[in-house]
Amino acid sequence: MAKNSAINWTDHTANFWWGCQKVSEGCKHCYAETLSKRYGKSIWGSPKNTGREYKKAVWKDLLKWDDEAGADGIRRRVFVSSMSDFLEDHPQVTGWRNEAIGLIAGLRNLDVLLLTKRPENAIQFLGDWWNSWPSHVWMGTTVEDQKSADIRIPELVCIPAPIHFLSVEPMLEQIDLQIEGRNFGMTYATYSQRVQWVICGGESGAGCRPFVWDWARGLKEQCLESGTAFWMKQGGGHPNKRHEFIDIPEDLRIRELPVVEAG
Repeated sequence: MAKNSAINWTDHTANFWWGCQKVSEGCKHCYAETLSKRYGKSIWGSPKNTGREYKKAVWKDLLKWDDEAGADGIRRRVFVSSMSDFLEDHPQVTGWRNEAIGLIAGLRNLDVLLLTKRPENAIQFLGDWWNSWPSHVWMGTTVEDQKSADIRIPELVCIPAPIHFLSVEPMLEQIDLQIEGRNFGMTYATYSQRVQWVICGGESGAGCRPFVWDWARGLKEQCLESGTAFWMKQGGGHPNKRHEFIDIPEDLRIRELPVVEAG
């Protein structure tokens, strides 16, 4: 949890709990697991035999940040669950999540960005929002390779959130986001209207896997074609290289935000 987050596409991060279970290739070098282990926490693994850690301070901090944004007259973005997955099916977090849902819905001056690798669980855990989704809650999913794109994007776009976004990080290969011709049950035109924002980034940290700038260029061109906002977060590399904006190739120095309709 952090005010003034180091993650450049959000203002703040907030975690109601820590811990998760790896589900795909993008999780292989999970920074959240690495950080947890550095603090001596054993909270990464199967829900059957691994607990999660409740974070007490976030509840008051979110309300404080909401008041501050209101006083400043500036809406701010909060990335929820950078150290967990809000839609993980873990019995320990059921009550925490239900309480968090109520708190999130009551915020007035913050845009809440829920990012998950489990969009298929949204109907189960966020079903009460289905007929009246909070206008300030964006829904995103991580897409690290073509396999995850094919599985998660169709689940994401069925969620009735006002803003759908993709975090293509760590980007592990060239990805085709055009779903026309794939058996998703909707055309590319429909898809392009349902995903409003794409974030792109290479993997960093120890053991990071290769990242190719042309993969990002392909993603950028797809976003340009569909009118989707594109945000180039960082390149890959370890130690911490190519993470400054100036280190990104000039044609990829793009950091756009989705258009949010007033309401």
